[in-house]
Amino acid sequence: MARGSRERQYPVVTLDQLIEAYLQDYTLREFRSFNTARARANHLRVFFGGRCLPTAITPERIREYQQTRRVQGFASGTINRETSALSRMCRLGVELGWLQTVPTFPGRLRESHPRQGFFEHHEYLNVREYLPPPFQDVVDFAYYSGWRKQEVVNLTWPEVDLEGKVVRLSPSRSKTDTGRVLPLSSPLAVVLERRRQHRSQKNDRVFNRDGLTVRRWRTAWRRACIQAGLPDRLLHDCRRTAARNLIRAGVPERVAMILTGHKTRSVFDRYNIVNERELLSAGEQLATYLSKKSEICKPASREE
Repeated sequence: MARGSRERQYPVVTLDQLIEAYLQDYTLREFRSFNTARARANHLRVFFGGRCLPTAITPERIREYQQTRRVQGFASGTINRETSALSRMCRLGVELGWLQTVPTFPGRLRESHPRQGFFEHHEYLNVREYLPPPFQDVVDFAYYSGWRKQEVVNLTWPEVDLEGKVVRLSPSRSKTDTGRVLPLSSPLAVVLERRRQHRSQKNDRVFNRDGLTVRRWRTAWRRACIQAGLPDRLLHDCRRTAARNLIRAGVPERVAMILTGHKTRSVFDRYNIVNERELLSAGEQLATYLSKKSEICKPASREE
């Protein structure tokens, strides 16, 4: 080190300051999951303390956090996202000149395989039966469109063209930042006609609660699934089901992906959505091949 030069002095930074920078970064980069990021930050603040210094964020403490969250009943994926958020906070601290290095983080927890929930048609009808009418419209639209939950519940009338029989999702509301067009099949048209009769002059939302309390609205799905004997089902399972049903109906994968807004083929792989007719055909081809081999290998009959 040259004579007279000094080692850089870093300011004293707390976890609260790192969290604030993390949330500001979310706002600056216009990520849509701000509420999720804030919830993760709150969990970290509760455990480590807002005045916690980065030097106290050690592999041992992070492992204790993982163990605590696991005991609280949270999935490995949730815990991994939270510790990744903590890591991002520390990296921001380095970028901003607050920290010299990022603390060492232990390995990520092993996550379960992606959820594979689907609805058979009778199961969808059973759950629907126990839902209040406005939520029936939500599940109908989700089941026949394959759209994400927030894309459905936040649908507005300006996005609906009943005369043209299409719905146009704007890029600003799409998770992939890509707008798309949804042609209105007969079931979807029926749903929107029902919603039009309940249209509010004060609210552009297509799917209003129609007088239901917030609590009733939030618990409607869970209660209906329990009553239908399907307690583990999610509204998002309608999305997987729609994708599978499109493929079963013979719709090309490329078209199905456009309709549902899946940007990559890997998501279809993750859902294990395959063209079952092709699998059946493959099985029949194998049976035919082996049948022919059996005929060739059959020993000649002896004359008595």
